[in-house]
Amino acid sequence: MDRLTSMAAFARAVELGSFSAAADAMDMSPQLLGRHIQSLEQSLGVKLLNRTTRRQHLTDVGRDFYERVKIILSEVEAADALAEETRAIPRGRLRLSCPVSFGIHRLAPALSDYLQRYPEVDIDLSMSNRYVDLIEEGFDLVFRVGDLTDSSLIARTLSPYRLALCAAPSYLARCTPINHPEDLAQHDCLGFSYSSLRTHWTFSAADKAVTVPVTGRVMMDSGEALLPLCLAGLGVMLQPIELVEKDIANGKLVQLLPDYPIPTRPMHLVFAPDRRMTPKLRSFIDFAVGRFGMKG
Repeated sequence: MDRLTSMAAFARAVELGSFSAAADAMDMSPQLLGRHIQSLEQSLGVKLLNRTTRRQHLTDVGRDFYERVKIILSEVEAADALAEETRAIPRGRLRLSCPVSFGIHRLAPALSDYLQRYPEVDIDLSMSNRYVDLIEEGFDLVFRVGDLTDSSLIARTLSPYRLALCAAPSYLARCTPINHPEDLAQHDCLGFSYSSLRTHWTFSAADKAVTVPVTGRVMMDSGEALLPLCLAGLGVMLQPIELVEKDIANGKLVQLLPDYPIPTRPMHLVFAPDRRMTPKLRSFIDFAVGRFGMKG
């Protein structure tokens, strides 16, 4: 007889208190259920249940065996559910969080492809430049820029986050030239409130990092809000490339210091290790890594 079915028959008999009740629950005759338990006892060489015409009770071995059987059946059920989920169609709501510029200029435009591919998934996207606590705030997935500090999370590596230094032609026409990162000390730098970009900007020069202090009249927590000021000629801005690339291409902004590259920042897609890998979660992770992941 099938060993797992015999274990399930034994467990149901223990939990429901009789062979007849267990047989009804498993849609089999009491006689067949009894044979399953008898087969189990014979294969183990021990008595699991003592039965009389009025009652049944577990033997000492049967009690210990039952505790183990519960674990085994639970694991089998979980494995079956996982296989079922793998075959299932992604559906349900996904809560996502990402930085604002990345969300507006890269993630949101890409979501149309994902949503068309998976019409039964709904997206709840929060865009914020602050540090988002994935667990406390109940997000399924978070796009995170910078070094990871929480080793308890699972991360998928994405392409590095690129920044660009730029200013409007009108600003450059009336100010002293910017030929070296240290020249920025004499300029009005549009400050970004989050991370070290608030007070210091870093560049690469001759295989070493050059970090310069920056100051300015304006400090904001949004690159999108800084952009109109930069376009109006009010200062120099260091922001994600996706925010400024169109304005650089059409000449409204000029990219500065090409001989002093700005170090990229690591970017990851993170989720909790105990988050069940549902079809919707797996589908989005695969999509995001395929769209924003490292290119070979």
